[in-house]
Amino acid sequence: MKKKRFKNQDNIQVNNSWRDLLLWFKERMKKQKDMSFQVPLVDKPEITNLQTNRTEPTITWIGHCTFLIQLNGLNMITDPVWAKQLFTYKRLTQPGIPLADIPPIDVVLISHSHYDHLHQQTIYQLPGNPLFLVPAGLGKWFTKRGIEHVAEFSWWGSFRLKDLVFTFVPAQHWTKRTLFDTNTSHWGGWVIEGERVPSIYFVGDSGYFRGFAEIGERFKLDYALMPIGAYEPEWFMHRQHVSPEEAVQAFLDTRATYMIPTHYGAFMLADDTPEEALNRLFNEWERRNINKDKLYIPKLGQTLSLKASSLT
Repeated sequence: MKKKRFKNQDNIQVNNSWRDLLLWFKERMKKQKDMSFQVPLVDKPEITNLQTNRTEPTITWIGHCTFLIQLNGLNMITDPVWAKQLFTYKRLTQPGIPLADIPPIDVVLISHSHYDHLHQQTIYQLPGNPLFLVPAGLGKWFTKRGIEHVAEFSWWGSFRLKDLVFTFVPAQHWTKRTLFDTNTSHWGGWVIEGERVPSIYFVGDSGYFRGFAEIGERFKLDYALMPIGAYEPEWFMHRQHVSPEEAVQAFLDTRATYMIPTHYGAFMLADDTPEEALNRLFNEWERRNINKDKLYIPKLGQTLSLKASSLT
């Protein structure tokens, strides 16, 4: 039986050829990058408060695309990865909070199946009995591993839990975990909404596409968790990863009130460095003359108290 293969909007293809991959590797060998900068780690994570909090809306950056989100008494994790190494990619910075210190998790949001967003050992070690909300086609990966508390979603599909609505939204990307499963599961982001709580858009991974504007039209967003890293070389990466400048444009497209950058600092998946990604983000933010108060750059392990712009 032929496997279903998922596609991007407008049928945009993001898989590069083996020839392109070889050209990138040759190009990479000629580069010398300064890796001395590391994303700072908060001195004392608010572990006790995170363990007991059931009322205050918060978000804590663990690293890469992993966030602990607390809303309406629920503890949620996005793309949980506590791995010290992914294949040949060693972690550049330790996770902001040790896995053993996070509170029991109620909901896990998975954007797609790539290894830097879905780490099997981390999944097994998550505390609690979480419900996994995953893209269409990825549920069988969990059930094959004995995880039955899982629900699949297609783009624009929604799920309600404790007065929160989780909606799976489009992204421009692709998926692959083996030689034979390219695009057999989908990819996307998640929007979390609720009455009198901040709304959050977790982008996951994406190239720049018209979907950002469409998401901005459909939702009133407070926080956009927007990727900024793994964009170099741009001739190779641009269809699957936004550059920092494109991330700023995507943020404006979504009409979100605040932006928190993600997808940088933990693994050197491309040729850009964390410092380069942040500098380009800051420069574009200033060039666009956007209010500096709308950009949050948390330290690893830092907990931010969230506010809904509609209530202020």
